[in-house]
Amino acid sequence: MSAQIRRLSSAEPDFIATLDALLAFEGSTDAAIEQAVGDILTNVRKNGDAAVVEYTRRFDHLDVSDMAALELPRADLEAALAGLSDEQRQALEAAAARVRTYHERQVLESWRYNDESAGMAGTRLGQKVTPLDRVGLYVPGGRASYPSSVLMNAIPAKVAGVGELIMVVPTPRGERSQLVLAAAAITGVDRVFTIGGAQAVAALAYGTQTIPQVDKIVGPGNAYVASAKRRVFGTVGIDMVAGPSEVLIISDGTGNPDWVAMDLFAQAEHDELAQSILLCTDEDFIARVETSIARLLPEMPRRDTIATSLANRGALVLVRDLAEACEVANRIAPEHLELSLADPYQWIDQIRHAGAIFIGHYSVEALGDYCAGPNHVLPTMRSARFSSPLGVYDFQKRTSLIDISEQGAQTLGRIASVLAHGEGLQAHARSAEMRLKG
Repeated sequence: MSAQIRRLSSAEPDFIATLDALLAFEGSTDAAIEQAVGDILTNVRKNGDAAVVEYTRRFDHLDVSDMAALELPRADLEAALAGLSDEQRQALEAAAARVRTYHERQVLESWRYNDESAGMAGTRLGQKVTPLDRVGLYVPGGRASYPSSVLMNAIPAKVAGVGELIMVVPTPRGERSQLVLAAAAITGVDRVFTIGGAQAVAALAYGTQTIPQVDKIVGPGNAYVASAKRRVFGTVGIDMVAGPSEVLIISDGTGNPDWVAMDLFAQAEHDELAQSILLCTDEDFIARVETSIARLLPEMPRRDTIATSLANRGALVLVRDLAEACEVANRIAPEHLELSLADPYQWIDQIRHAGAIFIGHYSVEALGDYCAGPNHVLPTMRSARFSSPLGVYDFQKRTSLIDISEQGAQTLGRIASVLAHGEGLQAHARSAEMRLKG
């Protein structure tokens, strides 16, 4: 198989237009998916358990008659954990420990302060931080096995203090991932239901006779799941509607071209729509990477997916210097950014938009997917311009505390009165004025 990946240069007059066209991705689902998801959400909202059971029988080919058959007892999770090889269990536990240690540093604390400004004596203001009561975690199932998704979503929720964590994972034709169930045991997931698709999202969002309504839904899924999450947002919170996986590598030509080629592959193998881009200041190194791609691709089990991804959405880009590379990177705002540089730290402050930055030749993105510690749920489709990685803060909410003294009400009441009258809201003004003396 020949590996085709486009070569670009920032010196070309139409470079920005070509780059923008390469980055463009239409994230909306087609009309048939939208219609199907709408019907499923309406049915589950109306008929609850019965609708979920029927969809599970139809789509996952499970011969079940009620929801009781679709909830896994804790013993099944523990059995899955006990059944792992020592190597798998140790790897899972080590990854979980690293993810937990990192996220424990993110916990937000409540705070208060006394307002000591003029005329405000006795007034106290603050913020109360509270964990969400209940969260739903969607995990892909069947042949797909993503225990890392369980770790990255469940651990920050538990660190935040979420009261109840409900996991849904489809098991088509009874196919269960023991690694996923083991990860649920390690992370302390409270309840697990073997359901998936838009019907699982609906059950979590609206609640059924068996599944309680959650406050927020997190976790990846297919186009039906993404569409359902988008539609139920507002009824519940969601983490994000993610697009295809992305990696951007900035290189000064000092690295190993085989390593760079394989890092590009690591994203491309996710999906034919995944995006892998190299920005490099050394034209000779780009040629060496291209040679490595051609040589290594035939060895890859998912070579067809990789080849399609690289041909349709990949690029090897020659840039003038590293300063320009950082400018281009900020325009791309990638999910994953690798600084494959001899001296990467001097360039970190030049990066404003990236989901995660991997620093140096050994900080490969694949380590971040599993066990580095930071969360692998990251903003895609240029949303790193305004979004952040999933974290403990996504499972905590903040409430303002306002304790205004009698003296403070005199000062603030006059200010509020003027502004309220200016907005034509007389009841607002009167409400503030009634607290004024004299």
